[in-house]
Amino acid sequence: MQTPTPQAPIGGTPPLLPPGTTVLERGWLSANNIVCVGDDAAAVVDTGYCVHAGQTVSLVAAALEGRPLALIANTHLHSDHCGGNAALQQAWPEARILVPPGQAEHVRDWNPQALSYTPTGQDCPPFRMGGLLEPGGTVHLGAHEWQIHAAPGHDTHSVVLFEPRHRVLLSADALWQNGFGVVFPELEGEHAFADVAATLDLIAGLAPRTVVPGHGSVFTDVAAALDAARRRLDGFVRAPERHALYAAMVLLKYKLLEWQSVPLARLHAWAGATPYFGLLHAGHFADQPRAAWQEALVHELVRSGAARLDGETLHNA
Repeated sequence: MQTPTPQAPIGGTPPLLPPGTTVLERGWLSANNIVCVGDDAAAVVDTGYCVHAGQTVSLVAAALEGRPLALIANTHLHSDHCGGNAALQQAWPEARILVPPGQAEHVRDWNPQALSYTPTGQDCPPFRMGGLLEPGGTVHLGAHEWQIHAAPGHDTHSVVLFEPRHRVLLSADALWQNGFGVVFPELEGEHAFADVAATLDLIAGLAPRTVVPGHGSVFTDVAAALDAARRRLDGFVRAPERHALYAAMVLLKYKLLEWQSVPLARLHAWAGATPYFGLLHAGHFADQPRAAWQEALVHELVRSGAARLDGETLHNA
């Protein structure tokens, strides 16, 4: 795991990140955490997956250097972005959690079905919401004001955060260096590829100098990333079954990242009980028996090098 610190100006060039900003690059099971500190306030954007919660608390505490954590902001409420909320709130009871408005009611009532945790077969401990990230408004993170922009596509309710002075974008899963996240509304039969395109256009219009993605390293070649994302989107629009297969593989790999190794029988039982697999199979692969389709997913994961099969046990690779 990398914990890069803000870059200082070199030869008159602007810093890569706003002063007081630290990116904790986590990997794929946990989203990146962005720690923002000011003279009298500190905040963190996104908090990783619940199985890493203890590690998240330790990393954030180290970045805060004794400062209290006042604010937690979630770009969206997928489990890999807010799974550390409860642990951070326990460590810093005064910390307020801000979420996008579209799912505020589901957080208040704690509805794991509506929040996607049941459909994905993932976990997220309940937490207390303290306010909203209203698109069109701003949020004070550390020493800087960040614009809040609606960014539907990967998640209907997602936002991205933009700091205009340094032109830094926290893009969540709307834009990675080599693509973007699964378009989850498509799994439920909604037509969301157009939302992805509109969000990419929004990002292009903001013209960020630096992008901090939800997963992967900070990058500055934004034009290349947008080109790659648009090509990927075009491929999904032309062949939606490619996106469906990608989504199924991502869900399977994500659970394997959590478990690290699992008996095949347990894996297939989990997939069989996970609603999104049922939707994907019924919507795109119903010409194959469900069990055979799940077996094919496992073999494709092994073939791609993302997993290793040892007898009846599947290992992460």
